[in-house]
Amino acid sequence: MMTWEFFREWFLPGIWVTIQVLIYSTVLAAVVAFVVGTLRTSRFWIVRFVAGTYFEIFRGMSALILMFWMAFAVPLMLGWQFVPLWSGTLALGLTYGAYGSEIVRGALAAVPPAQQEAGIALSFTRMQRLRRIELPQAWPEMIPPFNNLLIELLKGTSLVSVIAVADMTFAGNLQRLATAESAPIYTLLLVLYFIIAFILTRLMRMLERRAKAGVGRAPEKKSGLFTRKLSARGESVQASTQAAGGVG
Repeated sequence: MMTWEFFREWFLPGIWVTIQVLIYSTVLAAVVAFVVGTLRTSRFWIVRFVAGTYFEIFRGMSALILMFWMAFAVPLMLGWQFVPLWSGTLALGLTYGAYGSEIVRGALAAVPPAQQEAGIALSFTRMQRLRRIELPQAWPEMIPPFNNLLIELLKGTSLVSVIAVADMTFAGNLQRLATAESAPIYTLLLVLYFIIAFILTRLMRMLERRAKAGVGRAPEKKSGLFTRKLSARGESVQASTQAAGGVG
């Protein structure tokens, strides 16, 4: 049976290790996503080719096998070894960064061409157009898919347990081997992952509301089963109907 001593000595440090892996791999994935995603919109074909090659390679790789390769193959080839925590972080960050680059590329491509032409007319450089025009408009559209990707990354952090990183999944497996109690341990793990995912989702939704407000877009406010946006649309239709009746 799980004791408080085991939870304090293994599960609590394991939760912190999971959060560390999540933070480090998220930062790396975000950098990769914005760099590769932006380069894939370049007007130079060689830049698009290199960025697209990275995207295709890492999108097609298994994050677990990449962890094994960094943890066990790199020492044999190069003679030096990654700390297991960093092997897992690099594998997750590089893999999910490739997925995120497609989100960035798609959001930038969705910016109206007229906005880009306005920047060119103002003699903005490519970096100035990205910073002042394209990214501020594309950023709110990136957040919902980034939220989903972040939750997937959280669940992917459990893979680091197979290369002996003492995250909370590793701690749960140790307790299961010691007590042969699978149901309570894995139920606890499910609850812990859900709590972290729920907190991340709420934070990302707050960020989305702030991002939309920053570009003058009112966020949707839920009221019962209907959104405020739908309600406003219904009021607009009703006003138009009344106006048409008055004209008639």
